[in-house]
Amino acid sequence: RPPISIRSDDLPEPDGPTSPSVSPRITSRVMLCNMSTEPALPDSLRYASFRDSMGLAKFFILRIYSTMIYCPLRVFCKQTIALLFLLFSSIPVFSETVIIATLGDSLTQGYGLSRENGFVPQLEAWLQGKGEDVSLLNAGVSGDTTAGGLSRIAWTLSPEVDALIVNLGGNDLLRGIDPATSRANLDGILQLTSERALPVLLVGFIAPGNYGPEYKVTFDSIYPDLSHKYGTLLYKNFFTTLIDGDKVKIPNSKFMQSDGIHPNASGVASIVNNIGPIVRQLIMQARE
Repeated sequence: RPPISIRSDDLPEPDGPTSPSVSPRITSRVMLCNMSTEPALPDSLRYASFRDSMGLAKFFILRIYSTMIYCPLRVFCKQTIALLFLLFSSIPVFSETVIIATLGDSLTQGYGLSRENGFVPQLEAWLQGKGEDVSLLNAGVSGDTTAGGLSRIAWTLSPEVDALIVNLGGNDLLRGIDPATSRANLDGILQLTSERALPVLLVGFIAPGNYGPEYKVTFDSIYPDLSHKYGTLLYKNFFTTLIDGDKVKIPNSKFMQSDGIHPNASGVASIVNNIGPIVRQLIMQARE
């Protein structure tokens, strides 16, 4: 039951002084620098790639500079930040590795050779020896024709591929396939790479004379015509450096395996030394 009336109790007097006392020292706090709060950085800056790291460093230096409202050492801080900005400006931005897919047949795959002596490994080693940050994907399939290349070009051009080398047509010649068919297949390959805006090096072949002059003229014109149409780099004949003189149109046997069709390790090295500078142009296009 609640009490009928309000009652009060007398409390004892406090032990300490009842009037405020003044401290001998002023109780104030000095802030050397004011601190400002801003929204979080956007995702495009928080999750930037390594390629943009130098740009991010410059961004943060400028942000620190812009948020300095008051500071007794402001002049010194300004000079320090300016030096840091110049330092980061002088550091080069590291480029990413260029990935090149090499679409071809047994000449690309490295038929009859140890892995390190194949066309793709030798070319990659040559390019890296020249200081190129590049990686080559071996998309060569023994026995493949231009039709086979067309059937697998879509999945060969995975998202990480930056450029393409097309080295097809040798088996079309060996089988005597209609040049019009070979042209259409190569055109389809280049059409897809054009749609994806990928730089291309087209490697050609020269038809032998045993199919007749009409076949030879029709086949030999495929590569320069398509290269002009799609604006690709062109290496006219894969076997150029293995042929002695203008009259002899077959590769020198000292550069060939016993089958007379595929180059040996020395033959591949000769081809790589000659085609390498053009592949470096391809790398430059991929970096643009």
